[in-house]
Amino acid sequence: MIGESKSHPWVPEERGSRRVHGDIKTRGSLSHAIVLLFIEGFLLCGFLATFEYAPEANAGNRQNSYSPHLNGKPSSLPVTYTLYQDVHVMIWIGFGYLMTFLKRYGQSAIGLTFLLGAVLVQVAIICEGVLHIHTGKAYLSLTSLLSADVAVATPLISMGALLGKTTYMQLVFMGIVELIVFTVNKYVGEHLLQAVDAGDSMFVHAFGAYFGLAVSFVFGMKNKPKEHRLEGPSYNSDIFAMIGTVFLWLFWPSFNSAALQGDSQQRAIINTLLSISASCVIAFATSGLVSKDSKFNMVHVQNSTLAGGVAIGTAAGMMCEPVGAVVIGALAGLFSVLGYKYLTPLIQRGAKIHDTCGVHNLHGMPGVLGGIFGALMSGLATEASYNYSLYEIFPARTPSSGPRLAEITDNHGMTPPGLDRTAGQQAAYQLFALAITLGIAIVSGLITGMMMRVSIFGSVDEEQKFDDEFHWELEEEESSNESKKERNSSSGDQLPMGHI
Repeated sequence: MIGESKSHPWVPEERGSRRVHGDIKTRGSLSHAIVLLFIEGFLLCGFLATFEYAPEANAGNRQNSYSPHLNGKPSSLPVTYTLYQDVHVMIWIGFGYLMTFLKRYGQSAIGLTFLLGAVLVQVAIICEGVLHIHTGKAYLSLTSLLSADVAVATPLISMGALLGKTTYMQLVFMGIVELIVFTVNKYVGEHLLQAVDAGDSMFVHAFGAYFGLAVSFVFGMKNKPKEHRLEGPSYNSDIFAMIGTVFLWLFWPSFNSAALQGDSQQRAIINTLLSISASCVIAFATSGLVSKDSKFNMVHVQNSTLAGGVAIGTAAGMMCEPVGAVVIGALAGLFSVLGYKYLTPLIQRGAKIHDTCGVHNLHGMPGVLGGIFGALMSGLATEASYNYSLYEIFPARTPSSGPRLAEITDNHGMTPPGLDRTAGQQAAYQLFALAITLGIAIVSGLITGMMMRVSIFGSVDEEQKFDDEFHWELEEEESSNESKKERNSSSGDQLPMGHI
């Protein structure tokens, strides 16, 4: 029995050793806090060396001095700001609250998302700025902030696979390394291969998921994943997680359309709404079919209802037709629920990959599905259905020279030369970009995971996993004895995600 075990951590004989362990942990946490100060200092130096305001935000631009108003009224902010705010809400509220489903890790889910987001959005801005330095410095604009927010989603997705098992310094280090690799991979995909990924199904969702799973695999090599007493939701934590789900569901059309303009942006909003609506309905239906007594499962509802937004991302701005958006959303919802039900336990047992939030089912598989669907739509794209906007969506398909390029320029305006790709070649490059993204994510994730196990970043003991007490000063309302009893009991709670 637990009460009879002399090695149990709560018996009086062990208080001395626990106090020593607590002192060591306090010293480690203090050093990590100091490292955060140094990180912010390095970021400050990075902004000093890299950026200046873009012309539209620079008071030194004479045009801004004599035309601050339009028609006698203060000029309004561009549409970019509205989309930026929508994505901003998704990152800090949507992702943060979605990860509050663990019964005793809510403060860490929201708080660490807050911290990581604040650090990594600066890292993402600098990473992108380095690629766009003009005459000594890069321009900083609303577009820069929007792109950085989208990039920050990548390490937050990876964080979901590791939730409750790492120190915050391990997560900060992982996020910085991941954003550097992410920036390189996206540059290769978008600029060298000229693959189209409007909603970042490949470059954000698939990359973030498989990077995080690779890191989790490295952690599982040392300690085989096993059931933990705190790994599971409670009634209240599930309600909080639904806040994140609803915010993400509402604002996902903005996420997929933020990088687009004109008719492409409108199609992306329409296609995303149709796809994510279909995934919501199919996720509920499939959950009822595979769950006990044909009841809905909250894990499925919190996550799989969003899978359609991921799956339509690559083809969001393409002419996939409303029926295509509905079909891909329905498939994503179906595969995601089946993944939670059958694939997650299999991966945990067979590959020793513990996926706390099930990012493989919400971001990994739907991201790959979205990349394949985008390649299919690229292969079917013709000038008959797109007119001259075909060459805006797929710049590589523009003729490189000759009368055809001149004809397009005369009828559509100034069009830069392309690579004269066929539809089949563009589809092949789309699949090639997906394969490269998966390869880079897995390899870099494995290397990063090994680096994260270095003692300088700290570690979380098995007993301390999935517990807010590791990171936070907790104000307990109940007595000490009641608190201990609650933390050591899992009766009445749902089973951990890996055993659903």
